[in-house]
Amino acid sequence: MNSSEVTVVRIYLSEGEAQLNNLLKRLHDWEHLRGVTVFRGIAGFGDDGKLHTGKLVDLSLNLPLVVEFFDNPDKVAQTMEHLAAEIKPGHMMSWTATVNI
Repeated sequence: MNSSEVTVVRIYLSEGEAQLNNLLKRLHDWEHLRGVTVFRGIAGFGDDGKLHTGKLVDLSLNLPLVVEFFDNPDKVAQTMEHLAAEIKPGHMMSWTATVNI
C-alpha cells in the first residue's frame, strides 16, 4: 500500500456563533482544500460550562459543530495561519496522519 503524510485539522465551533458558512466558503473558495466535513453534535459544552443538548423538550439552536479537514502539511499550515485570527484560541487543533494513495 502506498501512503502519504497529511495534516488533519479539527475546529470546534458553536451554531450560535454563525461562523460556519463563512468558514466553509473560505476553505472551499480560497484555500481549495481536498475536502471538508462538518459534524453537528447532539450535546456539548464549551468554555462557559453551559450544557447544550438536542433534546426535543429543550431543542437548542446552539449545538456544537466540528469542522474537520486534511491536506498536505504545507497547505494546512498556511490555512491555519489564515484562520488564526478568526478561530478562538484553543478551538483549532491539528495532528499528523497517514493517508492511503
